[in-house]
Amino acid sequence: MNIRISADSTCDLSPEQIREHHIAIKPMIVNMGDRSYYDGVDITPAQVFAHVAAGNPLCSTSAVPIGEYQEYFAELLKDCDAVIHINIGSGFSSTHRNAVLAAEEMENVYVVDSRNLSTGHGHVVLEACRLVKTESDPNKIVEKLNAFAPYVDASFLLDRLDYLAKGGRCSSIAALGANLLRLKPCIEVIDNKMIVGKKYRGNYAKCMDNYVRERLAGNNDIVDHEIFITHTPVSNEIMNTVRTAVKESASFKNIYETTAGCTISCHCGEGCLGILYIRKSPKTK
Repeated sequence: MNIRISADSTCDLSPEQIREHHIAIKPMIVNMGDRSYYDGVDITPAQVFAHVAAGNPLCSTSAVPIGEYQEYFAELLKDCDAVIHINIGSGFSSTHRNAVLAAEEMENVYVVDSRNLSTGHGHVVLEACRLVKTESDPNKIVEKLNAFAPYVDASFLLDRLDYLAKGGRCSSIAALGANLLRLKPCIEVIDNKMIVGKKYRGNYAKCMDNYVRERLAGNNDIVDHEIFITHTPVSNEIMNTVRTAVKESASFKNIYETTAGCTISCHCGEGCLGILYIRKSPKTK
């Protein structure tokens, strides 16, 4: 059976990975002012940052409508026998629900909740690409992906909190206190939700070095096949710090660096970087 793997643009995989694995991408909707755009098609993270820097309100994201998903799936089915679509986690967007409702009205479309975002979502997509090479039953692939999703370890360290504060995800008072104390919060994805983990204190490079080493060094629960370093704009100093810390803390066969798309950019702003990998045991609180 010819099965096509598909994902929302929130998976933040690199253009090279998308081409290599022949992944179909459904762009998320980004709202800027009174206009809507498609992530990565007619709007980029740089435009999102420039819009906010000019004093405008934050951009927002919207769920892909049911009808739009149906048109998208129908187009993909012209060239394959079945479609497996992996969504951004249902805890972060109603996009997953809309995709499920669209699939219910169609044959041979299967929808998976990644239970994650950014390249945490991307890990599930890559696992689907591996499974489709050896498994021809879409139902079995979906079953395995649902079992795989809780093993993704996704977290990000934020240098600034103004985007979260403006977006209502962090109070202005809390943001002010964190800035005065030079705190850099680690945001972790657990059970389809974002929670605030450890708060690091000091300059961003030092905090980033500590964040990476604490998550990786001596961690025997890591699957060493691959790790993502995914980020919005950060300095070369930060990138070099992270690369060094990752290589000195663990031995991954593949280290991928990708830039976050508009979804993460709209909600976290510049100066956001995360390391995302697979665990041997499910991630829990």
